[in-house]
Order: sequence, then C-alpha cells, then structure tokens
Amino acid sequence: MARNAAVERKNLITVCRFSVKTLIDRSCFETIDDSCSEFTNFAAILEQVLTHRLKGQVNWFGFESPRSFWDFIRVACSKVPHNCISSIENMENVSSSRAKGRAWIRVALMEKRLSEYISTSLRDIKTTRRYYEDGAIVLGEEANMLAGMLLGLNAIDFSFCLKGESLDGNSHAVIDYTPYLKFTQSSESISSDEEELRTLGSGSEGSTPENLGPQFITDEHSWYNKCKRVEQKFRLALEQKGYLEELVRLREAQLAESVAQNKIVRQRMEEMDLNHKLEKEQLEFIILELQDQLHSFQSLEQLSAEISLSSTSLDPLHPQKEGEGRHENSKRKEDTPSLLGLCGSLTSMTSYKSLTSLKSSECLASPNAEINSPGLTPF
Repeated sequence: MARNAAVERKNLITVCRFSVKTLIDRSCFETIDDSCSEFTNFAAILEQVLTHRLKGQVNWFGFESPRSFWDFIRVACSKVPHNCISSIENMENVSSSRAKGRAWIRVALMEKRLSEYISTSLRDIKTTRRYYEDGAIVLGEEANMLAGMLLGLNAIDFSFCLKGESLDGNSHAVIDYTPYLKFTQSSESISSDEEELRTLGSGSEGSTPENLGPQFITDEHSWYNKCKRVEQKFRLALEQKGYLEELVRLREAQLAESVAQNKIVRQRMEEMDLNHKLEKEQLEFIILELQDQLHSFQSLEQLSAEISLSSTSLDPLHPQKEGEGRHENSKRKEDTPSLLGLCGSLTSMTSYKSLTSLKSSECLASPNAEINSPGLTPF
C-alpha cells in the first residue's frame, strides 16, 4: 500500500510538470483558453492533485459524503490579501462546490497568482491536516515541487469564459496521458536504422535510381529529426528564460515588500524610542518635583515646631508642661516630710525651754501686756 501511494503521488507530480511545460510551449504560438487541449488536461491534473486523499464530509447521521477541493481552498486561501474567494462565492452561474473550484483555477491563472494561492494554502498546516489524510500530495515533500512548477505559469496570458460547459460540476476530471507517452527516437537509433537501410540497399541487385530513394528519404527524415531536436532545445531555453524572468520578478517584488516593511518597522522603533525617552524625562521631572515638595514639607514642619517651642518659652502665662509639673509636685512631696522632721526636732530641743525662759527673764513684751499697758490706747 505504501508503494502504491508513493507511485501514485510521483505519477501525478510528473504528469503535472509535463502539462506545465506543454502549456508554456503552446503559449508561444497561440492564446491559452478553454478550447486548448493542453489546458484542459492541466486543469484535470491539478484537480486530481488537489483532490488526492481528500477527507470526506461527515453528516449528522455519521455517513461520509465526498468533498471538493474548493472547501479546502476557500478556508486556506482566505488569508491571501486581495483574494478572489468572495467573488467566486457570489457567482450566479456557479453553484456546486466542484464548479467553484474549477472557476477558482481559471481566475487564479488569469490573475497570475495560482502559485501564490497554492503556497499560502500549503503553509497552513493545521487546515491542511484537517482536510487531508496522511499520504496526500499536499502533505508530502511533493507539495513544494508543486508550488515551484506552477510559478512558470505566471508568464502566460490566459483568457477564459466562466460561463461555459467547462465548469460543469457533475462530471469528473479525466486525465489524458497520451500526449506524455510519445516515443522519441534517439539519434543513435536513427543512425542504426540508416545503416540497416543502406545495408539492405547494397545487397540488392544492381545500382538503379530506384535504390537511391530510400537513402534520400532517410536523409530527409534525419534532417527533419535534427530540426525537431533543435526546435525542442530552443523551446526549452525559451521556457527556462520565461520561468527565470518570472522568478526574478517575483523575488524583486518580495524584496521590495520586505524593504518597505523593514522601513516601517524601523520608523515604529524610532517612534517608540522617542516616546520612551519623553516618558522617561517626564517621569524624572515628576520625581524631582516630588522630592522638592517633600523637602519643603519637612522644612515647614521643622519651622513650625521651632515656632511653637519659642512661643511656649516666651509666654509666662502658658502652663508648664505636664512632665515639669509632675517633677515639681514630686519635689514638694519630698520636701514636706523633711520640713516636718525639722520642726519636730526643733520642738524636741532643750533650747525651747531656754527660749521661754528668755521671754520671761528678759521681760519680752507679750502681746497681752502690750495691749494692756497704760501708755497705749487701743484703736
């Protein structure tokens, strides 16, 4: 089974590459449209590639119904800028999902963006794995080859009519392999055929003019084959030239876009740096103002404290502090018993008796005597 799947993928990719080359060769002589057999075969091959191992759609009853590749393209290519998904969805004459997928192939070729659509859809790995089974071409290494070989189609001008029978969604796409199975005789084989013909001619009886006919015909065929080989080489060189020119144009566009995005990012970074510097300066200024206000508040508190101390010291009517009052009361309490002791000691001394004796002996005037003396008159 693994070998069969690998051979199937290889055959489809090889036939797709051959069909792209035949389209490029045909475009040198005429315009490619729906009547071109090479394009019809290419569209069938691309449809087979995008439908390879596509998962079916499971309904509510658990039955799996076939699905078209348009269901995958519609979701995976929705992120492509300026895509044609919505315009194809709104087409009136295209109703089925398969017909919409075929219309998308033709519109993408006319827009010269088929390779871009395929590359974008293949980069969405999550969506791709949701729609395709393991072993599909779009999940293998052949996917990158597919996007690369489709890039050469951007050099061709396509012209399609989206109202013809080619968009019929009821019939399956059938690939015609006969254009790619032609046998091309090599130059060595041609020379060997000529030698055989000459040998046969020399073995005949007599040398008559009729015997020169086959040799002349073989020479004519040999020159014709040589011209065909030269023409094929010229077409191949022309195809490679167109492919490289288209690749260079695409790379230049990508480079210009990258340079523009880089310029925008640099401008944003410069603006962010400038805004950061301005915010930093504003924050530093605010911090300095807050520090100055804090110092001023501290100086005002100190000044108010000094003023209050000076006012309390100068005001005599201001009550003393509670601590000083308590200290003085404690001193008074301590002095009171000492004075009482001193008075007690004085009353107990013998000098008290001498003092009374002095009053009586020295005729100290008593208050009663002074009042009762004849020389004094009471008030």
